[in-house]
Amino acid sequence: MPPEGKSKDAAPTNPRGIPFAPFVDKVEDYVSSRAEVEGTLKNFQEMISKYQFMEVNTQRRAAGLRDKIPDIQKTLDTVCFLKARKPSSEPLEATFELNETLYAKAHIPPPPTEEVYLWLGANVMLAYPIAEAETLLGEKLRVARKGMEACEEDLEFLREQITTLEVATARVYNWDVTQKRKEKAERGGTEDEEDTDKKKGPNG
Repeated sequence: MPPEGKSKDAAPTNPRGIPFAPFVDKVEDYVSSRAEVEGTLKNFQEMISKYQFMEVNTQRRAAGLRDKIPDIQKTLDTVCFLKARKPSSEPLEATFELNETLYAKAHIPPPPTEEVYLWLGANVMLAYPIAEAETLLGEKLRVARKGMEACEEDLEFLREQITTLEVATARVYNWDVTQKRKEKAERGGTEDEEDTDKKKGPNG
């Protein structure tokens, strides 16, 4: 039996749960008459809008990670540098950023450096033993890079689904136009036959 709350016929999705768009090979599988065309086209357009909304959100998330990854890498490199300093090293004077326009100078004594302070966000800073800080930053960097890869995969996937739906929309629309022409031709043929019968009259 399928898991509770999930249908055994659930629509397939990508690894992040974004559903695949329907691929229209035969229009007749989606519409059986011209009366259903308008509703089908509307449904496709709503799906395109949802994919486009997800695309915008994914682009924003990717942009945030693109800015975040270099900062994490730079902080990790600094922690590794402090960890690798030898006891005979000279004291360091460094400039660090307090905010976008304000910097301060720091005096870093000779090793060993026992702890570092890391910004955790929301104006929160905590002290970590240097080895623990290295582990934490390494994991954050791994997660951020993995998230970036997922965003890039999702963006490509979303673009493919939007294209699939645009093709489906065109196929259903063209099918509707063809059916309309056929109906018009059939009505025209019937009218021609009726006109011919009228001209012949009751005596032929």
